[in-house]
Amino acid sequence: MSVVLMGVCGCGKTSVGRALADELGWAFLDADDFHPPANVAKMAAGIALDDEDRWPWLDRLRGELESIEARGEHAVMACSALRQRYRDRLSRGRELRWVFLKGDMATIEPRMSSRSGHFMPASLLESQFAALEEPPTAMVVDIRQSVAAQVAQISANLRSTV
Repeated sequence: MSVVLMGVCGCGKTSVGRALADELGWAFLDADDFHPPANVAKMAAGIALDDEDRWPWLDRLRGELESIEARGEHAVMACSALRQRYRDRLSRGRELRWVFLKGDMATIEPRMSSRSGHFMPASLLESQFAALEEPPTAMVVDIRQSVAAQVAQISANLRSTV
């Protein structure tokens, strides 16, 4: 089984994802680590990616999840997956558990402005919200909760549905 934590940049996908993977004893994949250098450079320059930039990246992510599942292992992935067509591309042919880390601009913008060492500038946050298609069937988690509370909510939900 694989769980994908999705949402706009700065919502806490990596922090919650790492903590959840530790809690469950599963592998953790940060989708940002799989972007090709051209994508990173584009985003660092404040230019939003287009679908042509995303398709090879999403295919690579799907392949990573398939490899983990083929070994009989489980994974938590942090991936924006803002549009349904991106989620469909990642899911193709199998079931993924989707968790939507939901927040608003007022909560997320200060987080992004204060973080360092990340290629995604706060200037792209508005375009992230514009692209977001909220998933109709994902578990929704309020990002105003602590990381520990988010992890507890997600892991309890996973245990109750397995």
